[in-house]
Amino acid sequence: MDYKKLQNGSDIRGVALEGIEGQSVNLTEDVCKNIGRGFALWLSKKCGKKDGLRVAVGRDSRLSGETLANWICSEMAAQGICVTDFGMASTPAMFMATVTEGYSYDGTVMITASHLPFNRNGFKFFTAQGGLEKSDIKAILEYAEGTEQTGVAPASIEKGAFMDTYAAILVDKVRAATGEEKPLNGFKVVVDAGNGAGGFYASKVLDVLGADTNGSRYLDPDGSFPNHIPNPENKEAMESITQAVKETGADLGIIFDTDVDRAGAVLSDGSELNRNRIIAMLAAILLREHPGTTIVTDSITSTGLAKFIAARGGVHLRFKRGYRNVINESIRLNNEGKDSQLAIETSGHGALKENYFLDDGAYLVTKLIIELARGKKEGYTLESLIADLEEPAEGTEVRMNILLEDFKTYGQKVIDELTAYAEKKEGWSLAPDNFEGVRVNLGSDHGNGWFLLRLSLHDPLLPLNIESDEKGGVKKIASELYSFLAKYDSLDTSGLKNIAE
Repeated sequence: MDYKKLQNGSDIRGVALEGIEGQSVNLTEDVCKNIGRGFALWLSKKCGKKDGLRVAVGRDSRLSGETLANWICSEMAAQGICVTDFGMASTPAMFMATVTEGYSYDGTVMITASHLPFNRNGFKFFTAQGGLEKSDIKAILEYAEGTEQTGVAPASIEKGAFMDTYAAILVDKVRAATGEEKPLNGFKVVVDAGNGAGGFYASKVLDVLGADTNGSRYLDPDGSFPNHIPNPENKEAMESITQAVKETGADLGIIFDTDVDRAGAVLSDGSELNRNRIIAMLAAILLREHPGTTIVTDSITSTGLAKFIAARGGVHLRFKRGYRNVINESIRLNNEGKDSQLAIETSGHGALKENYFLDDGAYLVTKLIIELARGKKEGYTLESLIADLEEPAEGTEVRMNILLEDFKTYGQKVIDELTAYAEKKEGWSLAPDNFEGVRVNLGSDHGNGWFLLRLSLHDPLLPLNIESDEKGGVKKIASELYSFLAKYDSLDTSGLKNIAE
């Protein structure tokens, strides 16, 4: 077993169940127990102690979750860790268990594979300093592959719970911000949890605050995900929550991914609040609370979003893809004395300075809930906050496979040569302050928009994002790009060709 293959950035991901052809189970009992031993060793060295370490374990609704929890709990206990099994939980809640008074675990483990298919699963790890970095996961997997033991006498496993406590934290935040016990009286708010771990938000947060949540969908956990993938970026998932809002006449619709570290929303007029729109909404709120703050996003945000943030006196830093990259850049800015209140990807991974820079979908929508209640008092709507956001007329993403083993070298070569070409091509201009791949702005005769070509973080492909401010512009941009990229024999440009023709 090559444990390095289980690393997915700052997470561990693998196949936990049979059921999809060509995907063999690699999260076996031995592998999971070795990962538990690896985390025990890593945590012991991190904390500088062996005895008395306390770890809590949670899981989302995946079919394999309970089995994997039993395996990793048993091995950590065998290594002398005092383990508490929380059962069903959300990823953000597992971090909060390290910093909440009365809990304060040395470390926590969340068993999840986010929005991936039912047969996949994995592990996320936290300490009170936040989620682990790539280097930490690498070390844990190296320990797992070895034979080292902690040498500490076995400890206990006990059952526990934290989701009620976590939900109460969110409720208290809304009450403190609004000054009311039930600020959502008279509001209709529906939730689509996609049968993941997010159903608690309807019953333990919204209902408690007075909202009418009738018409909410798929709140019961079911790891086979029978209705749709729990993913705010998924078309069917967004159609589901949009339908729920329209059918019930809701003031707001909320949708979570499986483990609730991401969220999207639908406004009362049926318009989706995700990608650039949810970033704009949060930016509008935070720039009122923290004038001049820097909003750090990933690299594929729109030109209109940059104008929106600047118009409110904010600074927009368009950084790299990868939620840890975005969060770490925002933390770096703050450490340098430059205020940055929000780090967020267009995927819905968003982290706020006021909340430990934790990417927490439930916390993000709680900010929206507070604004919903505030708007009723002061005479404005959520929709009005982003009424002047300029949105592209068209947009698309093409993922072009690189057909070589050394894909990074080849992909970088393509990017470098396209950069040199863009510098000289009339009507094209390189975007300033770009941190990933090559981003090019195109004039009115060349599609009136922009494109970004970058290397995937993990896979052998070049993702290409195109946006245009006019109908037909994406096709024009794709056509100009295809005329350049078609010469690369080891790059699959068929998808780009289809758009260009």
